[in-house]
Amino acid sequence: MLNRKEVVTSSGIHNVLSSGTVLTGNLVTDDDIRIDGVIEGNIISKGKIIVGANGSVTGDIECYNLDLLGKVTGNVQCNEIVILRSASMLMGDILTRVIEIEPGAQFTGSCKMNT
Repeated sequence: MLNRKEVVTSSGIHNVLSSGTVLTGNLVTDDDIRIDGVIEGNIISKGKIIVGANGSVTGDIECYNLDLLGKVTGNVQCNEIVILRSASMLMGDILTRVIEIEPGAQFTGSCKMNT
């Protein structure tokens, strides 16, 4: 888990994994990333991760913020907020400070909230 005292800085770059792209392996980034394709591996980001409606991640996620519109199968550790949008599906455990679950979101697992 990222150290909460660590200042999150971003170069302003927004990475995108486009629809139709499949990445097999782990992904590590200091910047925000939007995933509209498929990742089969773990993701570590010091920024925000957005999994688009057609995006899919099979692996664990460690990040600062997570905005999920698609599907994640794996555990999530998030420093700030996890947002599960109405059409999202998450199968795994969550450790976060704040969680927001919209009606219609599917979540199977446990959630622990830290301060």
